[in-house]
Amino acid sequence: MTLFEDRAKRELATGAPLAARMRPRTFDEFVGQSHVVGPESVLRRSIEADRLPSVILWGPPGAGKTTLATLIAGQTRSHFERVSGVASGVADLRRIAAEARERLGAHGERTLLFVDEIHRFNKAQQDVILPYVEDGTFALIGATTENPSFEVVSPLLSRARVFALESLTDDEVAGIVASALTDRERGLGGLNAALDDEGLAALVNLANGDARSALNALELAVSATPPDADGARLVTQSVVEEAMQRRSLRHDKAGDLHYDTISAFIKSVRASDPDAAVYWLARMLEAGEDPLFVARRLVVLAAEDIGMAAPMALTVAVAAQQAVHFIGMPEARIPLAEATVYLATAPKSNAAYSAIERAMADVRETRNEPVPLHLRNAVTGLMKDMGYGKGYRYAHEYEGHFTPTQNLPDSLAGRRYYDASDQGYEREVAQRMRRWWGEGKGGADQSPLPQVEG
Repeated sequence: MTLFEDRAKRELATGAPLAARMRPRTFDEFVGQSHVVGPESVLRRSIEADRLPSVILWGPPGAGKTTLATLIAGQTRSHFERVSGVASGVADLRRIAAEARERLGAHGERTLLFVDEIHRFNKAQQDVILPYVEDGTFALIGATTENPSFEVVSPLLSRARVFALESLTDDEVAGIVASALTDRERGLGGLNAALDDEGLAALVNLANGDARSALNALELAVSATPPDADGARLVTQSVVEEAMQRRSLRHDKAGDLHYDTISAFIKSVRASDPDAAVYWLARMLEAGEDPLFVARRLVVLAAEDIGMAAPMALTVAVAAQQAVHFIGMPEARIPLAEATVYLATAPKSNAAYSAIERAMADVRETRNEPVPLHLRNAVTGLMKDMGYGKGYRYAHEYEGHFTPTQNLPDSLAGRRYYDASDQGYEREVAQRMRRWWGEGKGGADQSPLPQVEG
């Protein structure tokens, strides 16, 4: 009996979910990821030659990471060990390393260690693995849904090849579903079940590229559909949607997708695209993102990317934050949407943001000179005798409530930080500045600063 036959019998006997029973037994049954495990790929050739290096398999749920590791286990002549980043600890890793070292020394047999959800291991646990990977005691296969750049320690990452798996296409998911419906040994073939066209389309759409989610929903939908007089079960769209409940959304509140999605949201608002911005907002809220996190980012964006071009933007963003705090979800989506559309359609200027960045750079890089005497308050006689406040010009005593004065330290005299743009309200500001200060305080003419990602 082969490893796969034994596993299949055990899974059927224990009532394992359909997704577990339908795991491919050979690379010919493996669907998708041809760029990683195609017949001519480096990884496929190294697996078939049983010379697999340490690898990290990075991809979304249901893309086939665990399945690929299981295929490797069935093909390799090396000893295969599997641990979980959730349930295993340092003691397990040390035991496996000791056994692997003894096995290598006594019989020359290599060991492959598969760590599922390796991102759940903390730094100390990952550090335990490092010396054994480095000296060849075992080769590592790590599986993760999170970006390895952030979740796997650098020394371990540098000793492993990272292979990025992609979400399955709709056609690939549909093919997996069709196989499960007809497979009499491991699948649902014995139940004489079929999906109507609308049911199949709904299942594939809601699975969102996640084969595991599709198969588990299919099993529930088939079991919930009674056979007709001929013993056939025709699964409809309504049954599929009830079984699926909601789309298999890929999001997290601290990982890679969290930052990718908020980045797409902010950049869509910055690009003045309200449709894309509202879409990314909906993606985050549907996936359970904290609405106050989104509101805080809108407040920052209003000041950074809109600024004086539409000063009301900050007021709108702060009002949205207060509304979200006050009413909570699901109604909070409405003020968030309003603020998102307002900010996306507002004129844009980062002049105020650039001003504070330039000023802070000068504060850090130049001598912090004393405050000029004419700007100091002479609150005592001694201060007045020392020249505090001498020469200060009170603006309201002059025509137009303005008179030019030097208000920077001498070493920075003439330095300009705020360059008003010609966008929205800021165009009026630029004209006013030119009227007061001449071209030296007019619109932007300095080279732009490098942009900071929002």
